[in-house]
Amino acid sequence: MKRFSFSLFLFFSALCVCAGDFSKFYENLPCKVKAVEPFSIPDNEVSIADCGAVGDGVTLCTDAFTKAISKLTKLGGGRVIVPEGVWLTGPIMLKDNIELRLDKNAIITFSPDKRLYLDKNESASRVYPCIRASKRKNIAITGSGIIDGGGQQWRPVKRSKMSDVEWKNYQEMGGQVTEKGDLWYPWQMKSGYPDIADTPQSQESMRNDLIRVTDCENVLVQGVTIQNSPRFHLHPCYCTNVIIDGVTVRSEWNVQNGDGIDLSDCHQAIIVNSTVSVGDDGICMKSGKPSNSHPISGCEDIVVENNTVFHAHGGFVFGSETASGMRRMVVRHNRFSGTDVGLRFKSSMDRGGRSEQIFISDIMMNDISGEAISFQCDYVNKHAGKAGETFTEAQKKWAPQFQDIHISRVVCRGCKTGIKAAGVTGLECVKNITISDCSIVYNKTDKDIDDATARLTLTNVKFAKP
Repeated sequence: MKRFSFSLFLFFSALCVCAGDFSKFYENLPCKVKAVEPFSIPDNEVSIADCGAVGDGVTLCTDAFTKAISKLTKLGGGRVIVPEGVWLTGPIMLKDNIELRLDKNAIITFSPDKRLYLDKNESASRVYPCIRASKRKNIAITGSGIIDGGGQQWRPVKRSKMSDVEWKNYQEMGGQVTEKGDLWYPWQMKSGYPDIADTPQSQESMRNDLIRVTDCENVLVQGVTIQNSPRFHLHPCYCTNVIIDGVTVRSEWNVQNGDGIDLSDCHQAIIVNSTVSVGDDGICMKSGKPSNSHPISGCEDIVVENNTVFHAHGGFVFGSETASGMRRMVVRHNRFSGTDVGLRFKSSMDRGGRSEQIFISDIMMNDISGEAISFQCDYVNKHAGKAGETFTEAQKKWAPQFQDIHISRVVCRGCKTGIKAAGVTGLECVKNITISDCSIVYNKTDKDIDDATARLTLTNVKFAKP
């Protein structure tokens, strides 16, 4: 027995337990939510500096990251150490049992050379994400350093969202302005790196996320700052047991499609203690149509607590894809300051699905430029330079079903409209929505609710106009 116990000791001492105790976030929940579970990564370490990386901001370190991950994989996994320095790299691919650990003064910055990100699959519609993982188990990105996606080399910008000084700064990088003068594309840049598509528009459609993990189990992102993404910043897709804790996600306010934290079809996840300020949605739940390619559909068993969202199109958002449904979510004790919308539920006829057991409470807001709470069923995703969409009758079968959503104890000081809601004539798209014990100070309209298509029950909701 002593020999067996000693063997167990050696086994567990060789593991590094990732993430802390999140049990407090599951206390006194209004519905049953499956909690996230801690997981372990082998306690091995390899520094990228020992694999040939140079942190001078000039030397390309892609091979060093690959070599460090390969060394650890042969050992069964472990921690890739990114020490103090500015580390220029191409895309990084994580494998099973790998933790990417950034020291405090470490900055990973991604190269502006778009050729490095080309997918080996020529039929791929997008380039590789800056950091990616697919069908992996036990992966982590931790520490207190910065991960910078170099997004200005990828993103178009709208003239209407630029000051004269900002617009001039972008033009000084090179690029191409449309004939109307309303849009700038990062095309034929002065950096000298070649373009990878035939037109600015087709190259723009190829840009991808900064961090995207797909079909993974046991994912931890903790402590790091994630900024300046080509597209979405932090994007787990079809993943189980996802822990996002204490991260900072930031970009310029006018970044096109620059979502902060998006969970797409994820089960058993938690987002806590994080700060977001971005150019598009802040903390967002997405769900596409069921796919034979992925075993997971819909977002379910999710807790979002103790987060701050500054600039964003929405503080907490559903959509616009909600097709496989949203189930068993608790969103509480978050604050939104300076977002366009506070609680935003958006979808449309070709991408809608059903929500169940959604509980949102204790949300503090101020300086909201649009609505404190919004339900929208005719959302159109307008990409830069592209027109809106129309929908066929067949597509309308995927209508939104915002229902069984319960919002309470929201305090908002300053918004254009308190509550706005509209469904679709002839369809029950917005129903069984309760909003209670709230205080909303609005500037223009207290309620803009289409009673014919949206059924909301308001109890003890106080509206005031300054």
